[in-house]
Amino acid sequence: MAEPDASTGPQPFPQDWVSLLVLVPHPDDPEYGIAAAVAKWTAAGKTVRYALASSGEAGIAGMEPERAGPLREQEQRRAAAIVGVADVDFWGFPDSSITNTPELRAKIAAVIGEVRPDVVVAIYGGAEFGSGMPNQRDHIEFAAAVTDAWDMCGDPPRWLFQGGPGPTHVEDVQDYLELATRSLAAHEVYLSVLDPATPVDEQARRVVEMTTATHRGRRVAGFRLLRSAVA
Repeated sequence: MAEPDASTGPQPFPQDWVSLLVLVPHPDDPEYGIAAAVAKWTAAGKTVRYALASSGEAGIAGMEPERAGPLREQEQRRAAAIVGVADVDFWGFPDSSITNTPELRAKIAAVIGEVRPDVVVAIYGGAEFGSGMPNQRDHIEFAAAVTDAWDMCGDPPRWLFQGGPGPTHVEDVQDYLELATRSLAAHEVYLSVLDPATPVDEQARRVVEMTTATHRGRRVAGFRLLRSAVA
């Protein structure tokens, strides 16, 4: 993750909330950047729920989707439990073919209306994570659908954030990096196929290091504020 802007400095992530909804397209997306913050929030008694557009059934090379989808759901539920999330929902949209359709926007808006979270955190939707690091089309399309769905809500949540580079807000996660590492490592089959040469725990540790930043001597998770209903 890019370092926070030292000239202006990001603000602390809001604390005055009770419930938060994480919206992402695939299993393991919550573990790439925000799991440490989720672990901190749930430890403080806040409620965090995950909703995923797909089951990631196209994500394991050499494994048929009918087997990969249920396996990735299991790994995601284990990963979520490690950071204190019990409620994980899969919507069944096709992995690798997610687009910002009326159907997807309607589903997102319906879930936001049903859950009524104070905060929504979505997948990063920028074109690149950094120079030479392009984002996935599923991520970009899904993130745009979340923003459009938020705008459709007559009574929207108080804040809409995306996790990722260029943060406007940060959460100190110094004490939760190990939990975040364990959470990502719960995607054991996925990671072992993704990089057979590197132990799963080592892959997870590298990702947590890469997707957090140092701010005032502490490791932080970064979030970009997109919408606010707070006056």
